[in-house]
This record gives sequence, C-alpha cells and structure tokens, in this order.
Amino acid sequence: MSAHALRIRGAVHFPGRGGILLARVVSVFAIVLAAILAGHRLLPELGGVTPVLESVLPWLGVVIVPLVALAAVARSRGAVVASLTPAVVWGVMFGPSVLRHPPGGSGDFTVATLNVGVANDLSGQAVRAAAEGRDVVAAQELTPGGPAAKELSRIFPHRFQVGTVGLWSRYQLDDAKRVDVGLGWARALRAVVKAEKGDVTVYVMHLASARPGETSFRDKTLKEAGEVIAKDKSRRLVLLGDLNTATTDRARGNLVPPLRDAQEEAGQGFGFTWPSGFPITRPDHILYRGMEATLAEVREAAGSDHRAAVADLRF
Repeated sequence: MSAHALRIRGAVHFPGRGGILLARVVSVFAIVLAAILAGHRLLPELGGVTPVLESVLPWLGVVIVPLVALAAVARSRGAVVASLTPAVVWGVMFGPSVLRHPPGGSGDFTVATLNVGVANDLSGQAVRAAAEGRDVVAAQELTPGGPAAKELSRIFPHRFQVGTVGLWSRYQLDDAKRVDVGLGWARALRAVVKAEKGDVTVYVMHLASARPGETSFRDKTLKEAGEVIAKDKSRRLVLLGDLNTATTDRARGNLVPPLRDAQEEAGQGFGFTWPSGFPITRPDHILYRGMEATLAEVREAAGSDHRAAVADLRF
C-alpha cells in the first residue's frame, strides 16, 4: 500500500492510480458475476463444468459482499454501483426463495424422500425422524437387508423395492413395477398409491451422478425420466428421489415444467440436502402435478450424507 494511503472513518482507501485500478477490477468482476448469474443457461457447458457451477449458483452471492467492500475502499461511485448490480440480479433470482412463506394448511398426501447414503448405516431413530407423519417414503442407496429398509418396513405396512430404490406406504400399492430410465440397472420404480382421497401415481428414481466433465450420462437419464413422465397420463403424480440435478441446473428443464417443485412452491429457503453436514445444493427432489403443495422442508437423517426432503400435498 502507498505511504500516502489515507484512513477515513476507519476504512482504508487508495488514492490515485491504485484506487482507479481497484475500481476498474471490481467493476469488471461485478459485471461478469451479474452476467453469469443472469445468463448462466446461455453459457457453454465447458466440458460439464457449467452444469456443476449451476448446482451451487446461489452461493455466488457470497462474493458480492467483498466486492461492495472493495468498491468502498476504492472510493469509486461507479465501482459501488457496479458491485451492487450482481446483488440486484441475485435478489431477483433468489429473493423469493429466501422470503417465501409456506402456504400452510393440511395436506391430503404427505411424502418424503431420502438417499440413505452408500454406507446405509442410519439408526432406527434417524429413519423414524425422516418418516414421521408421512404417508409414503421413498429411499435410495438401499442395501439388501440394510437397517433403513428394515426400519421402514416396521413403520409401513406396504412396500415395493427395485434394486437400490424403494417405496414404503401407509396405503396399498397397486401396479408396482420397475422403470427404465436408461441406467442399465434397477434404480427407478412406479407404483399407484391407493390414498384415502384418491389414487396417486408415485415414481421413485435415483438418476446418474453429475461431476465436472461427466454430466452427459446424467443428462441422458434426466431426458429418459422426462419422457417416462410425459407418457404417464395419471391425474395425480409425484416424482421422488435423488435426481442428481439442482434446482438451478439447466438439465432439470426436462422435468420442471411440466412438473412443479414442492420446495419452490411451498418451501422456505433453498432446501439444500447435500452434503448433510453443511448442505450446499439440492439433488433430492419432490416434483408433482395434479395437487397443490402446502409445505416443504428438510429433515436431518443422521448416518446419511443427505438430508431428507419432505412435503405436504393437497388434492
């Protein structure tokens, strides 16, 4: 820092060329950040990097605070205005999620979905906490004879399991079958739940993973899932599971719309579910049609690397 740097009201600022350079850097960075936020769907996939960036898109807002601080240090009005531009964009995009209040009211059909984790070492208490008050619970990453499946079978009288995914229900399950979403192995199912106020077709899916540079297979399974849902003419339909796609991921457009997202309709905040210790994204979803969501929230599930997503739906 120059020996002539001044201290005003406790904040350091840079006079002369140093301040001008800092203001320019802050302004350029802020405009680029605002453009990424607003136009992320227009960016090239960059070998699968962009879809992963989209998975944590709300977290780009963390960068805005230091940008505003640096603009103040530079004592540049233009830099301050530029640094506030991504803040406005972020607020328009994500403000409704932060400020939303659930509609509330009773639900006619209560659901939950939980990836129990590859270790599958949840305690009975953790499973019961995720399943409490639910009419149906979907689970993924199940292992044969694992504790999660055993505990759910104690709680619910009806169940159907395909490979590593399963559905447990208070109500009778009809027309239960395996569903092919292009994985090549069993990680999806469909069943009709004979709920008290009417039938609900429920899908449980665990789609392919997405990693930097490796999203094409996940995208393929999302497309397959979208085609399966589009062909299903059920009046009421719910899709539960680990879809390995975030709410802000461009590839989710294969499912939403036509389906609606319970968290976006009736949840407060972002509803992040992974990783469980400090969630930064939401791969676990409750999507539906033919009903209204009255509540959506996240519950802890000790022993899993995911948290459970739950929702109340009204006929």
